[in-house]
Amino acid sequence: MGVRNLKKTGVSDKLKKFLFGFVLLFLLPGCSDRFVLLDPAGPVAQTEYRNIMLTMVLSAIVAIPVLAIMVYVVYRYRDRPENQAPYTPNWDDSKILEVIWWGIPILIVAILGVYTVRDTFSLTRPPSDQKPVTIQVVSLDWKWMFFYPESNISTVNYVEIPTGVPVQFVLTADAPMNSFWVPQLGGQVYTMPGMEMYLWLQADRSGVYEGKGANFTGKGFAHMNFQVVAKPKSEFEAWVKSVKRSAPPLTNEKYNQLVKPSIANKQLYSSYPTSLYKDIVNKNGGMYYTHHGHH
Repeated sequence: MGVRNLKKTGVSDKLKKFLFGFVLLFLLPGCSDRFVLLDPAGPVAQTEYRNIMLTMVLSAIVAIPVLAIMVYVVYRYRDRPENQAPYTPNWDDSKILEVIWWGIPILIVAILGVYTVRDTFSLTRPPSDQKPVTIQVVSLDWKWMFFYPESNISTVNYVEIPTGVPVQFVLTADAPMNSFWVPQLGGQVYTMPGMEMYLWLQADRSGVYEGKGANFTGKGFAHMNFQVVAKPKSEFEAWVKSVKRSAPPLTNEKYNQLVKPSIANKQLYSSYPTSLYKDIVNKNGGMYYTHHGHH
């Protein structure tokens, strides 16, 4: 009778739809080319990937047994006449269980803490003595601007870097706070008006990597993406020369147009006013330092 009532109310159909949707939740992401977060292309992303995998394994040590025990308890103590589960009305605690469900999480947190602190400090600066390429980044509404102070070229929503060479990004904002993120190369760092933030990344292989703004900043936020093109150093140097030779210069007037909220495509500039980045930091109440300075 109970089964018939369930069928009449449509509960079984709802359950089927739920299970179908649950399966799709895991299958649909597989339609994309890859999980970019799980495809590290540089030493920073590789270190973060190892920490992600470690966290997943340690979490599974807790989650899988808990789920298995839940299934066992539901089955073992289900309501049925022949159930002969022991009756222990005076039971109130178990020292063994207390040690297990307190000791294991404490141990997991300690392990994660040790690895997180170690890797965080190891990523504060490039591990090699190789001179990094410096790129100054300014987040705008709704676009990204890149300055190459060593070659005096500039780009919008597009950045090229040499492979196998650390890149020191120096970031600020001339718009609301945002978050700079290239998933395959490393984690996020915030851009804030009047402040400079530092993030070094490196690409170990040639390719085109997606960069994005990871902090909601209004209606154009979804279009605030940029391309990071990594290529051998010789090709990178040839690209710099081609930009110097063929692209138009960036003037203060043109920059003032870019600052206005709008969506932009890839743009290249052969030069820019040398004080422009410094002026951007200073006009928002900050104090500009050279990229070798400290705050």
